Amino acid sequence: MLRAAVLDAALVVVFVLIGRASHGEDLAPSGVLGTAWPFLAASVVGWIVARAWRAPSRIVPTGLVVWGVTVVVGMVLRALTGEGVVVPFVITTAIILGILLLGWRGIAAVAVRRRARA
Repeated sequence: MLRAAVLDAALVVVFVLIGRASHGEDLAPSGVLGTAWPFLAASVVGWIVARAWRAPSRIVPTGLVVWGVTVVVGMVLRALTGEGVVVPFVITTAIILGILLLGWRGIAAVAVRRRARA
């Protein structure tokens, strides 16, 4: 369970690093944390809502709930703190976090199935 939570958090940070780098923004820890905190906090909320500790690597429902809550609550937190929440950013965030947060779970599911057949 802890590995999955750490992986989700790490992938949120990867998303932030990619975004900041693609916009030519500073990659100093303070800047990265300033951008990441709404999504990291939202991911924690997603874990609680999904009760992700029960089946952290499942895509349905865990991954979908964690992903959706991370995007929605993260955007709400950004808006409440005066940060940008324009439609293209919301779409990009949803797509990239979907790939990352659901992707590792999909890879894990395939690995488990292959091990079961071996």
